[in-house]
Amino acid sequence: MKLLILNPNTTQALTDRLAASAARVLPDDAQIIRATATIGFPYISSRAEAQIAGAEALAMLASLQGEYDAAVIAAFGDPGLTAARELFDKPVTGMSEAAMLTALSLGERFALVTFAPALVAWYGEQVTRVGLEKRFAGTFTPDASFGEIATVAEDMRAPLVETCNRAAREADVVILAGAPIAGLAGDIAEDVPAILLDPVQAAAMQAYGLCRLRPKGSNAGSFARPPAKESTGLPGALAAWIARAE
Repeated sequence: MKLLILNPNTTQALTDRLAASAARVLPDDAQIIRATATIGFPYISSRAEAQIAGAEALAMLASLQGEYDAAVIAAFGDPGLTAARELFDKPVTGMSEAAMLTALSLGERFALVTFAPALVAWYGEQVTRVGLEKRFAGTFTPDASFGEIATVAEDMRAPLVETCNRAAREADVVILAGAPIAGLAGDIAEDVPAILLDPVQAAAMQAYGLCRLRPKGSNAGSFARPPAKESTGLPGALAAWIARAE
């Protein structure tokens, strides 16, 4: 089974971090394929950036058709996720949605911990999108600010542990939200009195399971593939896929 870890951020170090974290939990027969956006932003941190990254995610999925059996959109705001499910014929999961759905099986209430206050409102909207407000304990951030995006998990380990402990007073499950802190949950699990959840691991395992249960993905009902349509100015592979010229 070939699993695509698709990073809509343009930072290769984040792709490597995400893939390494996913590899910790995937079965031996899962082969990880890595892809990093070449258009967009080093790290997505706003609604506008997410819209742009979502379009790039669709273009990347189209250009890699035939190379993967399932895909993870590996950015916590899930840019392009529902559009990808509508457009492509393989299972596609997202870090936000998968982490929250997994959290429901592990505790009554969940919280998000992330590294930057600017992300709080946008991340909270992901909770609303999946209708889980009643089981959401809030988003928590440290007072400290980060430097290099590629080393957030290492540089902010102590303040993130403290923030997780604050969140644990309100929630049974704490989701460490954001690609730059992928892999941290396992490293600090003994320091926090709650279940810590790594979103890319949840998304990878969900994608693996869906590949077994529903290898064609969400291709019926409201997610049936739209009729063929010509377009103007889109990347070649995406334009061809939408026009059924593939």
